[in-house]
Amino acid sequence: MNLKIIYEDNHLIIVEKPPNIPVQRDESKDLDLLTMVKQYIKKKHQKPGNVYIGLVHRLDRPVGGVMVFARTSKAASRLSEMIRNQEFHKTYLAVVHGQLENKTGSLENYLLKNNQINKSKIVNSEMKGSKLAVLSYRVIKYDSISDLSLVEINLQTGRHHQIRVQFSHINHPILGDQRYGKKSDKGLPIYLWAKEISFTHPVNKQTVKFKCIPSWFTLH
Repeated sequence: MNLKIIYEDNHLIIVEKPPNIPVQRDESKDLDLLTMVKQYIKKKHQKPGNVYIGLVHRLDRPVGGVMVFARTSKAASRLSEMIRNQEFHKTYLAVVHGQLENKTGSLENYLLKNNQINKSKIVNSEMKGSKLAVLSYRVIKYDSISDLSLVEINLQTGRHHQIRVQFSHINHPILGDQRYGKKSDKGLPIYLWAKEISFTHPVNKQTVKFKCIPSWFTLH
């Protein structure tokens, strides 16, 4: 599989994650993105032995879009700190069922992850282990024939399955979401995409922004 490189320097490598590729090796033993990036660096720079690539954030397996990897441990540490401090800004595109009541808005819930079944659900803030999940959104377009809305989403927090759970909770599940969506969507790919990431470069301290647009963006 060809790896789509968006940007590369001595400290970072930004790639487009294809849908349905795991970010790192899992029980499926399928080829994963982390291995692909390591193989690319090893071949391009003719590096002997193991190649260091730092995984600092994730995307769900069915979701595609922009992913940032660190090429040094220093960059990985600084990027991880930015993520903890919510200084790592991520924008997504999604197609959701129905017409949202407001053109712009925000969602704020407490999520609890069940590791055994790899699902999250919205719970009371008092629930032990629950974590605050916050996002804002704006509706780009609504199509009355298909009853679908194209939405741009900005994450304030990066919780497990956050966008998928929160939009399902307000009865606007993401098109093609096999885990939290409509049964009628069975067999469809998920229409959720990491469109843009911006952050402060871990070494030169400049604000950097990277984006890629999904092929289905022009279809809706």
